[in-house]
Amino acid sequence: MRTLEWDQTTQCLKMVDQRELPSTFTVVYLESYQEVADAIRNMTVRGAPAIGVTAAYGMVLAALRSQSTTLDLLQSDLEKASRILEAARPTAVNLPWALNRMRKVANQPYDDVQNLRSALLSEAHLMADEDVKINKSISAYGAELIEDGDTIIHHCNTGALATVDWGTALGVIRTAFEQGKKLHVLVDETRPRLQGARLTAWELSQYQIPYDIISDNSAGYFLRSGIVNKVIFGADRVARNGDVANKIGSYMLALAAHANNVPVYSVFPFSTVDIDLKSGDLIPIEERSQDEVLDLKLHDRLVVPEDASARNPAFDVTPHELITAFITEKGVIFPPFEDNLIDKIQEL
Repeated sequence: MRTLEWDQTTQCLKMVDQRELPSTFTVVYLESYQEVADAIRNMTVRGAPAIGVTAAYGMVLAALRSQSTTLDLLQSDLEKASRILEAARPTAVNLPWALNRMRKVANQPYDDVQNLRSALLSEAHLMADEDVKINKSISAYGAELIEDGDTIIHHCNTGALATVDWGTALGVIRTAFEQGKKLHVLVDETRPRLQGARLTAWELSQYQIPYDIISDNSAGYFLRSGIVNKVIFGADRVARNGDVANKIGSYMLALAAHANNVPVYSVFPFSTVDIDLKSGDLIPIEERSQDEVLDLKLHDRLVVPEDASARNPAFDVTPHELITAFITEKGVIFPPFEDNLIDKIQEL
């Protein structure tokens, strides 16, 4: 199944609960836009493209559950729902991108409320299908950069679970492997929520792609050893100048790769580009609960003092100077990133 799908029978959004993987494969059903906002916030669903499409279906649920019988009142309900959904997580630009697209649909003239509801559902379906198509296009372009025998460090999770289906950076690896290239993936744990160790490793196991999980702080060791050919990760927001916000730890990984002359590729759809944002310094960085850091056990015992406190930024920004190229649905983009991103956006 897809990571998230509309269930026509129940008129609900069903999705894989990513908090339960890899031990349990669980599907949850979301019945309201409030439940969708909670699912985004608590990371039942995660990954910038998946979050965007999830929010689109959240707008569908807002329309279906609204008791309003006039277009004006329904559109008002939808505006309220969009604000709540947009506030669920601040860093990934796919979230406001998807909601703005749904707002445009909602604010068109309609004969009645049912036509508006139908239009929103059709748009959400279209966005879901587009996501899969875009990811496969991204992966085809990226696979051309992967060589037979490559060892690749991958950070966080960017596979089918982070999208509607197929994936971005992990989709590149998957496509190259299915082309017959022999690959080995070093999977960063990606603390503190371990999206690499839990989710990327689980996906690679499904695809039978050889991998080893490595601790985040060992990436520099492997890069300096000379066995790593490429570093690849996704993006949650890309600024106009090419600075990339991605899962915390991406910046340190890119620094180590740059110091050891290993190419770094950031993989994303153009919906992740925030062309109005001049640089990565302006990207809002989500700081999550310190409990994600402090609730760490070894042999069933907490490893931190009881009175310890923590900081827990969920993302960091990698300056564009450290990135070799972007892999997108419009091809591979090399520096100068600002000029080339604008050129590609004008083609869309």
